Amino acid sequence: MILDELRNASLYRSISPRMAQALDFLQKTDFARLAPGRHPVDGESVFALVLHLETKPKKAAFWEAHRRYIDVQYIFEGAERMGRADIRALKPSAEYDAEKDPQKLKGRGDFFTVPAGTFAIFWPHDGHMPDVAVKEPKPVKKVVVKVLVG
Repeated sequence: MILDELRNASLYRSISPRMAQALDFLQKTDFARLAPGRHPVDGESVFALVLHLETKPKKAAFWEAHRRYIDVQYIFEGAERMGRADIRALKPSAEYDAEKDPQKLKGRGDFFTVPAGTFAIFWPHDGHMPDVAVKEPKPVKKVVVKVLVG
């Protein structure tokens, strides 16, 4: 997992060409002008989901992990808490959805606040719990860039 401010994204471009595309997209896009929904970056290899949502209490959230995609979660308005745990410390709570790529999990992990201007990168071994309220549920606007593994 990586947690950093978007202004430092260039430090991570060398991870892979696809990661460079994802981080460039985050740095060059005015998300205030982009409608919620799915936006192509590079076909199915890199695409973005613009989300306008309300954070929720931790008890209403769930752990998840992905097998085919790396998540780059960027908060551009508001703040949320996110959790992270190695998937070996979590247990499946539902069958893996090969079409949509989530594996719902249960267990415990560590939590941190992600303010506007900050991104978190979660690899397939990173169980994560996004969309958690910092203190109480509030609106947040974010982008989740999906980067195909490999």
